[in-house]
Amino acid sequence: MDREQAAILEELGVASEFDAAAESERRVSFLVEYLKAASLRTLILGISGGVDSLTAGLLSQRAAERLQREGLQASFIAVRLPYGEQADEADAQRCLSVIRPDRTVNIDIRPAADAMIAEISAEAADLLSGSRFHFHLGNIKARQRMIAQFALAGASAGLVVGTDHAAEALMGFYTKFGDGAADVLPLAGLNKRRVRSLATHLGAPADLVFKVPTADLESDAPLKPDEEVYGVTYDEIDDFLEGREVAQSSRARILAAYRASAHKRELPATPR
Repeated sequence: MDREQAAILEELGVASEFDAAAESERRVSFLVEYLKAASLRTLILGISGGVDSLTAGLLSQRAAERLQREGLQASFIAVRLPYGEQADEADAQRCLSVIRPDRTVNIDIRPAADAMIAEISAEAADLLSGSRFHFHLGNIKARQRMIAQFALAGASAGLVVGTDHAAEALMGFYTKFGDGAADVLPLAGLNKRRVRSLATHLGAPADLVFKVPTADLESDAPLKPDEEVYGVTYDEIDDFLEGREVAQSSRARILAAYRASAHKRELPATPR
């Protein structure tokens, strides 16, 4: 592992060792103590049907239950945020049945997302049209989902839980101020392999744990696998994040994505 790779692992908070039981306890405790310190009582998380939100949901529900056992008013609200009819809705429902949240809220973001893209197109269709139209709509979807979650958090004295982890942070694979916006990130510092290990430890079924990851944002390519977008596999990304060597071509792709997405990992730029 060279100096640049080591610096990236340090920046993203990737530990050299991993124990699923210890990490489960540490991350549940983090949610418990952060909610207490903020004098709030609710955790809010969008459940998509993938392993990331499943894992974050299991951690959140355990945190809420621990606070309840302490006699505190606390709850976990899971939010379904489909754009119309979701292709893998059955998986999302199974995730909910595994998590067993205190409450589930269903919000269809399609009317809001379509209205926004229509309003923008009315004045600037030339900027949105073409092959990137569905990419831009996908980012609007992600931001509409966060609008809904923060509305619920504001109405319930809550915190919005995000699902970002080290593999996505490394590749910049999230929407700025969309799914990249949250109050707490209980999966931070974990690569995909470790997220899956944590999910397994928490009792998630294997078919959901090892489901092909997809952001499912672009309407013209539903359920497009993340790895097709990356051009590298999660195994290669995970190996890189564990300090191992990867093929030079894959390393080049990973580093290019990391450098290009630096602005996503920074606070808004200010004049110096």
